[in-house]
Amino acid sequence: MSFSEEQIRRYARHILLPNVGGTGQEKLLASKVLLIGAGGLGSPLAVYLAAAGVGTIGIVDDDTVDLSNLQRQIAHTTDRIGMAKTASAAQAMQAINPDITVHQHRMRLDAGNAAELFAGYDLIADGSDNFGTRFLVNDAAFFARKTLVSAAILRFDGQLSTYKPHAGGPCYRCIFREPPPPGQIPSCAEAGILGAVAGVMGTLQATEILKELLGIGDSMAGRLMIYDGLSAAFRTVRVKPDPGCPLCGPAPTITHLQQPEEAPACGLP
Repeated sequence: MSFSEEQIRRYARHILLPNVGGTGQEKLLASKVLLIGAGGLGSPLAVYLAAAGVGTIGIVDDDTVDLSNLQRQIAHTTDRIGMAKTASAAQAMQAINPDITVHQHRMRLDAGNAAELFAGYDLIADGSDNFGTRFLVNDAAFFARKTLVSAAILRFDGQLSTYKPHAGGPCYRCIFREPPPPGQIPSCAEAGILGAVAGVMGTLQATEILKELLGIGDSMAGRLMIYDGLSAAFRTVRVKPDPGCPLCGPAPTITHLQQPEEAPACGLP
């Protein structure tokens, strides 16, 4: 592909990078990423992927913008309170980069629509705010053989990993077998979240997605990053595929996509 003068100026700082260059920017423009959630994680993620020139970005969310969101959900603004989050995020993304295509999927992800949605994208990014959706996204990505980059936040802490069981890595269930019982872990509405922590984890998530799309650097597959915002500390835990995993193990008990029970909580397992 040949870049227009405007594209050369827009993506100049990428094109200068030895591991990206014009070829890498072409890869990004040809890539398709599906974002699950347009909230605290999805907001910085959507904005940075749009700015980077990821050519097609889908957003799945059935919620509307609320005043309480604006402390951390930076894709939305006060004058868009009441607007669908998918529409608000799309407006923010295309204001930054009209070069890209944004598909708005204003719906709640479930076992009935996940497979069809995932089929149209190269990579899945999970920024959901409840365990039921998080496990559903993992399972749907496994069956679709799609790379999944997933993050989670609560209070001052965050977690991040990349899941590629189709390439020999662990899946989310290798680390967290089942959703925790309802009420065991508080939601962000109950426990709170420092808004900037969502920005830290969403931006790290965007970085890992760009690395996966470009095929550069060391993948987070097989590693779980844990961030402690109060001590400004990161630590990484090595994770191997679990031979007893009910989804990706050699004798799986989960053999088709199922609708998980609701487990509302945006917190960390």
